[in-house]
Amino acid sequence: MTDRFVSNFTNRLDAKGRVSIPASFRGVLAKDGYEGLYVHPALELAAIDAGGLALRRTIDDMLARFSPFSEEWELLSTALNGASEVLKVDPEGRIMLGEALKAHAGIADMVTFVGQGHKFQIWEPARFQAHLETARSRLRDVRRSLSTLAGPAGAGAP
Repeated sequence: MTDRFVSNFTNRLDAKGRVSIPASFRGVLAKDGYEGLYVHPALELAAIDAGGLALRRTIDDMLARFSPFSEEWELLSTALNGASEVLKVDPEGRIMLGEALKAHAGIADMVTFVGQGHKFQIWEPARFQAHLETARSRLRDVRRSLSTLAGPAGAGAP
């Protein structure tokens, strides 16, 4: 079992609005030792960030970079702590997303869970596919610009 969230999975919400967290993600959460699932609206994307203690530590590390009396600390804490929820995971590994979270991500009846190492994101499937295509396109551009900086063939890294 890995200690990182990897891959992506699409699941349907049931009639009661619950969705099953992928088994491999549940395994990472169990190993992490967090009770429930920590979630908050992603800061710059129409998605939901989710995870356990590793995500909480990342947020705490970000906040520690600022004075607790600074405007930056206040804004970041409000966005990441004030808009967060701790969702209960039922014995079957299902969660129920609140209406505000679903509205933020544009979720109706299907969700895509996307591994990101220390956390995962929850997306509306079509929005995730569009985001993935944009990410791939931008990475191709970055790769081309890096190969241009490396100089003629054979001058840079393989």
